[in-house]
Amino acid sequence: MTRISANRLTPYMFIAPAALVMLIALFYPIAYMIWGSFRDWDPSQTIGETDFVGLANYARLLRDPAFHESFWVTLVFAFTVVSVEMVLGVGLALLLDRNIRGMSVLRTLFILPMMIAPVVVGLIWRYMFHQTYGTFNRFLEALGLPTVDWLGQNALLSVIIADIWQWTPFIFILSLAALQSLPRSALEAARIDGATGWQQIIYIKLPLMMPVLIVTMLLRLIDAFKVLEVILVLTGGGPGLQTEILALRIARTAREFRELGEAAAMSNYLLMLLMVLTLGMFAFTRWQEARARRLRFTQEEEG
Repeated sequence: MTRISANRLTPYMFIAPAALVMLIALFYPIAYMIWGSFRDWDPSQTIGETDFVGLANYARLLRDPAFHESFWVTLVFAFTVVSVEMVLGVGLALLLDRNIRGMSVLRTLFILPMMIAPVVVGLIWRYMFHQTYGTFNRFLEALGLPTVDWLGQNALLSVIIADIWQWTPFIFILSLAALQSLPRSALEAARIDGATGWQQIIYIKLPLMMPVLIVTMLLRLIDAFKVLEVILVLTGGGPGLQTEILALRIARTAREFRELGEAAAMSNYLLMLLMVLTLGMFAFTRWQEARARRLRFTQEEEG
């Protein structure tokens, strides 16, 4: 082997151990799940003892009203919480991106909910939403207003509120980091040109933050589709299927209904949905970057 060939192979030799670990720890479980989705699989059986049923598990789910309901609840929950969290998180970041005495303490307080374990968050909000002695209903009674059945008729709203409370700090931290990394020259030039605060936000800060905001939204959206502990503790997926998102439905199908093949097929549906969202976000990011390059090129030509 020549020296040139050895130099070319050296980077791949360093990458090989990490690639092998990735194949074993990441792709093997995914492949195992995909293969299991084509089997009639009971927990008492090994996957080698199961019968191959092809796409029967996938077809059964498409005809299952409970799966349709869980899928719809998942979409409503995920897109609602991410939309509200993005507005609140970016808004807080814009509000706190300034030099005010005690601002470091405020920033620390804002991220505390994210540090609490999801099970504890579920218990906290379960007691606060309690019909009789919960904090919210006691406050309504003190105002002379009727109490609200938070964990009954408004169960989905309750879990949405709990998730927004816990994960808005995540959006806030990344948005604030993006704000503080913006080029100060662009902001100073805008101020010199007489741009107002709102104009700076709309035409300079938000466009420059957009790549970070897109990745942040994608990460939060993927995580929202997989929320389990808070909903499990807060409502258990009830009443009925009102708060049973796909992650909880998958867990119940595997544990209670003992249908591992159907649970694997459901997981693959969720995986495909997340892949579509991920590819869509990355395509939008590439489009934004190409658009920014075209604008810079046009400005350079005009200059």
